[in-house]
Amino acid sequence: MFSHVMIGTNDLEKAKAFYDKLLGTLGVEPAVVDRHRIFYRTKTGTFSVSKPIDGKPATPANGGTIGFLAKSPEEADAWHAAGLANGATTCEEPPGVREGGVKMYLAYLRDPDGNKICALHRMPA
Repeated sequence: MFSHVMIGTNDLEKAKAFYDKLLGTLGVEPAVVDRHRIFYRTKTGTFSVSKPIDGKPATPANGGTIGFLAKSPEEADAWHAAGLANGATTCEEPPGVREGGVKMYLAYLRDPDGNKICALHRMPA
């Protein structure tokens, strides 16, 4: 259904340093830089961070969350720790198992620009 997800930043270099380290914990290669944007490409899709084309400040989505797939709870924990070590702040509940029909391990952060992001691992039934 989705080809890519793009979020905004006010500091592209800071965003690249943050997401290179964060997504590296999930096995994603460092970003490719294209002028005012960076791209992380995998077999399952593209995640991009961009300075707004209209020149106005980037702002996080209210109610929006970007979710990244983790292969295990340990990978989600490493993702969360890398985020905190590189300028993110924790949000929601601490990383852990949530049940609501499907059992999932979730870890939430706010990136340095305030975007809400999550690592998700679907637990075996």
